[in-house]
Amino acid sequence: MFYEKIRNFVPMNHPSERPTVSCDNIIIVDADFVDRVAFDLIVNFERMIGRKIPNADMARWLDCVALDGGVREGTEQTQVVLIHSSKQTCMEYFTPGNYADELNGKAFGDNLGEFTINAYTDEDIISKEDLFIDTLRLCCASDEVKRIMVVPDEDLFDRVRQALRHTDNDKTITVFAMQPIAGGGFRQEILGYSLMSALGIRGEELV
Repeated sequence: MFYEKIRNFVPMNHPSERPTVSCDNIIIVDADFVDRVAFDLIVNFERMIGRKIPNADMARWLDCVALDGGVREGTEQTQVVLIHSSKQTCMEYFTPGNYADELNGKAFGDNLGEFTINAYTDEDIISKEDLFIDTLRLCCASDEVKRIMVVPDEDLFDRVRQALRHTDNDKTITVFAMQPIAGGGFRQEILGYSLMSALGIRGEELV
């Protein structure tokens, strides 16, 4: 399986201070939220299956999100936007996870194409939540973007629904959450499935 391939993160040019849109596929992630969910899954499944669970494989998780969002094998390019609090320097339960040294301005390639990763943080003039919604609206308004995958904090669901309300019908939008979201004219996927794959939790262990 392609999940088992070794992917290398390689340096790219330094990113701009605010998100920009540059390709067909965009993954927008509240990185603090996803890291908390990964921690909860690690704690709960270690108790359930009786073994140590390693950190989530970042490349594998992004592959799963892309597949759930409709990306298929080929030479496509996918832009990953990780939005996090300025108080956090890393995704503690992901490998690689350090924003400055391992994620920001990096890229990796596999059979789904090339993934470019940039990390952005809140500033004095904008909160993390507003930055997330502004980035989502930027992607919705862009003619370049064809496919948007959104991984918001649960507290942002209402604002995400509002931001997506008037999106171009030509765009394929998938929102990831731990439970189904009421309303909204977008596709939905359960976030836990992609994280379980990235954590190496096998279906037969849950029987």
